[in-house]
Amino acid sequence: MNKVTPSALRAAVYGANDGIITTFAVVAGVSGAGLALNVILIMGVANLMADGLSMAASDYLGETSEQFMIRSRDKRRKFPPAWHTSIVTFVAFVIAGTLPLIPYILGLLFGVEITHYLLFSSLSTGLALFAVGSARSLFTHRTWWVSGLQMFCIGAFAAVIAFTLGALIDTMI
Repeated sequence: MNKVTPSALRAAVYGANDGIITTFAVVAGVSGAGLALNVILIMGVANLMADGLSMAASDYLGETSEQFMIRSRDKRRKFPPAWHTSIVTFVAFVIAGTLPLIPYILGLLFGVEITHYLLFSSLSTGLALFAVGSARSLFTHRTWWVSGLQMFCIGAFAAVIAFTLGALIDTMI
């Protein structure tokens, strides 16, 4: 665990958190609008890939910008390749971002009839947020449940906003 760099940890937490929250926000928003299962999956997977690539590119651009700024002040400073953290961001985003989609994927692929897809997606999302948040404590030495609860609360807030907006926009259209 000592081999994990602060940059890699930041990229993993950033990617996982954003993957879980944005994918669930899309799922909650379109579920709140009452759209069909296949539409929810299309939106979720499209978000997963597009936003994951965007996050990786943004991480790369941010990392290289920081390196160039520091290098302009200190010509002797050496840096690891910036694409390492962008890969960590993308992989963490896609893996964690898949979790809110699992109930919908099961429903589509295997014909599993889940009465409340959004409820099961909410549970898997909440558990994923808490697990990723708690895992941060392995590297930060903060209390595991506080770290988990912090990430869970941030994600829950985003999910409630997304679902409410989806339902509200649906009634307005």
